[in-house]
Amino acid sequence: MNASRILEQIMKQAGGGRQGNGQSGSGLDVQEMIDSLSSQLGGGGGRKSGQGSGVDVKSLLGGGALGLLVGSKRGRKLGGKAIKYGAIAGVGMLAWKAWQNSRSDAQADTAREGHAIEQLGGKAQEQRSMELLQAVIMAARADGHIDDRERALISEQIDDLGADAELHDWVQRQLEAPLDAEGLARHADSPQAAREMYLISVAVADDQNPMERAWLDQLGGALGLDEGVRQEIERQALGA
Repeated sequence: MNASRILEQIMKQAGGGRQGNGQSGSGLDVQEMIDSLSSQLGGGGGRKSGQGSGVDVKSLLGGGALGLLVGSKRGRKLGGKAIKYGAIAGVGMLAWKAWQNSRSDAQADTAREGHAIEQLGGKAQEQRSMELLQAVIMAARADGHIDDRERALISEQIDDLGADAELHDWVQRQLEAPLDAEGLARHADSPQAAREMYLISVAVADDQNPMERAWLDQLGGALGLDEGVRQEIERQALGA
């Protein structure tokens, strides 16, 4: 699979999306992204003829795949939070910083804690990328509002990023599999991986939605993260 390539593009484009907003994690009309993306893919969109969308979907979050994951549910209700772009773009370093801030001493033990994804390469990077992509998909599905049409659009956008056939099939399985915090947590190969999985879940979840808040709480427990670490991770994600 080529999960690391896909996640790397999403992280880079998340950074671009953040800069394009001029602020961290706010100011994006996610429903506008969905309408624009649907129009590009022949879905009709919902925008008036001749009216520009004002959003270059192809330049945001992997051609809109992540935006579609989150927007598919956020667009259905008023007041939904925008994607926390900065947290996605710097997921590894922010998770590491959150861990350090939650400790009384600043000494870092990478041999025990594991490395941030930005420091990994090869098979280790591929494995971590799959863990984080799975966490993103599960968090985005936490309130149960992704339908068959949206699954198809998400899959097509992932393919546009260059996903190989194996990754395409894997994404399909993740979009259809039951939500399982314990199963997801078992994939974490280090404490740092666990923190990154929680942080990237926070980045795409709306903690004001009871179902999504419950998912974050369930995942945090399954990952073995204590309350202090969770709070610091959420603080880092919101401030990114």
